[in-house]
Formats: sequence, structure tokens, C-alpha cells
Amino acid sequence: MQTTLGSSVTFDGVGLHSGAPVRMVLRPAPAGHGIVFRRTDVAGANPRIAALWDRVTPSKLCTLIENEDGVSVSTIEHVMAALTGVGVHSALIEIDGHEVPILDGSSAPFVEAIRKVGLRNLGGNLRAIRVLKPVEVREGEAVARLEPASALEIDFAIDFADAAIGKQAKRLNMANGAFVRELMDSRTFCRQADVDYMRAHGLALGGTYENAVVVDGDKVLSPGGLRHSDEAVRHKMLDALGDLSLAGAPILGRYTGVRAGHAMTNRLLRALFAEPQAWCWEECSQQQAYGLPGAGVCRPALAAC
Repeated sequence: MQTTLGSSVTFDGVGLHSGAPVRMVLRPAPAGHGIVFRRTDVAGANPRIAALWDRVTPSKLCTLIENEDGVSVSTIEHVMAALTGVGVHSALIEIDGHEVPILDGSSAPFVEAIRKVGLRNLGGNLRAIRVLKPVEVREGEAVARLEPASALEIDFAIDFADAAIGKQAKRLNMANGAFVRELMDSRTFCRQADVDYMRAHGLALGGTYENAVVVDGDKVLSPGGLRHSDEAVRHKMLDALGDLSLAGAPILGRYTGVRAGHAMTNRLLRALFAEPQAWCWEECSQQQAYGLPGAGVCRPALAAC
């Protein structure tokens, strides 16, 4: 059964890269609506952008979607992961700027706000995308792959020269609230040298040591240190869930990422949908629905969690 938010929730913050103040409101939407952004600051052009894989355009260090009129919203991956992670299938996201607020650099503030208002059942059958055969994209040492599995699984590995990160790997079956338990509070991360470079090129203007994990060699510079010893790979898994949600429906399959990023995950979705024999639509049974990422996280019918 499809779900939406129990009521609207509002977020005020700044964009990670722009540093610009922004207000974003997540609103309930009807069955079949999907996730759609609407730029409330845009006039004279279509302000709506569907959160779908074929709306993604090249962007540095984040996921950016754009409509046919050139209206865009960037850094959508954390809120998209939150919506998928709690089982929201339809929502209208109103935003008065071009970048989603970074908040604490994770999905936790979005999840916590949604859990307070709960979810509402919309009726209507819920369809999923079943992966039927392996699909893979590569770029140097980076790999992203989808292959058949009974539920959504994410398997990720990273390797950074900085000892504070180093080699990390984690694998999760995303069923039954695993995102909320394991991933939602893991923050975006970067090296101090990357921060210096990005700011010199007009990026990361809204970044702070409080909304990102910044490392320098074997040191974690952000106050309070890490939330998890493997917070970096957990955040990469969070990003992957957000980017996979742009498929437009839950995915039944195993995602493997090795040094992969936003652009590679989008390339993987494009490769999947370009091969009709690699996937199919499948109406979710009740048993399958219980195995989706957000099942059981929020009670339906406007109940607060």
C-alpha cells in the first residue's frame, strides 16, 4: 500500500555548497504522485521537478535534478534517502531556493521530523522494480552494480588515504528499518584539503565542522569526533539509497558500490532502464512490502511514532 506524510513538516537551513538560506516544506501528496520538488521562488517557468533518474544532470559532489525549463534543485540525496528510509512513496517538496538545506549533514533531522507526524496510508497498489539480471558500470577502480536479490541490499566499500577513514566496508539488508537504525545519522565527510579546494572554487560555502565530518590524515577535526567508527562508509550507503530512490519505485535487488559516487549510481540506473530484460515491474505482496526499507518505521493513519 502506498503512503504519504501524516502532515507537513518544515525545515530551515542553508545549502551546503551555496551557503544560501533556504526553507523547505515536505507536504502530503496523493497516491501515484511520487516525489516531486516545487520551487516556490520561480515565476515564468515550470517550477516542478520530478525526483527521477532521467532528471539528473551532471553536478559536482551532489545529486542535482532539473526540468525541461532548466529549473533545478541540488543536494537532494539526504532528504530522498530519508523519505525512502521511512517508507514515504508520495510527497510534494516545496523549496524557496535551488539547494536542499544541509542541516547536520545526515538524514536524521528529516527522519525525526517525519516520524513525529507519522505516515498516512493512501491505498493503491505499490509496485516495485525487480532486478532480473546483473547490470554494472565501471570507471577506473570505481564500480557500481545491481543484481537480483529478494529485497534491497546495499554493499559498499571505500578506500581513502587518510588514516581517519582508510578502508571501510559494510553490507546491509535494508528491510524493516535498517536505514533508521544503521545509517540515517551518518554525516557527509571530506578531507580538509578538499574543503580548501572547494571553497577556492565557490563550493562548500555552507559547510561547517558541525554539518560535515572533516578529516586531515589521522585526525577528525569535527567537534565530538565520529558518530560511528565507520561513519564514512555508512554515509556512502545513505547517499546510495537516496540516489537509488530516483528509480521512482522501491528496488528489489542488491546494489554493490566500490568507490562509487552520485554520478556512477545514476549511470547505473540509466544502464538498468536501458536494458528491458534486466528488470521488470512487480506488484508488491504484503510480505514483500514488509521487507521494504521503511516498513514498520512509522505507524500509519496520522499516528505519531
